[in-house]
Amino acid sequence: MKMMLFAGLLLIVLGIASLIVPIPRSETRGIKAGDVSLGIQTSHSERVSPIISAVLIVGGVALGIAGARGGMSKS
Repeated sequence: MKMMLFAGLLLIVLGIASLIVPIPRSETRGIKAGDVSLGIQTSHSERVSPIISAVLIVGGVALGIAGARGGMSKS
């Protein structure tokens, strides 16, 4: 049951991190004609939807509670 507790804590940390840390993404677009190539690279930072973050946090809390209760019932 300790594994469920650790999985719950990991989900909570990932949920909080997804609210704070943006995910970088870059795109490269261009054309190539013979030996000449012309391109441009753009970078964007996007955040995960707050709904997904909330689901991760709530799921982590549920797993943490289930893991903590399961560990207490065994003697």
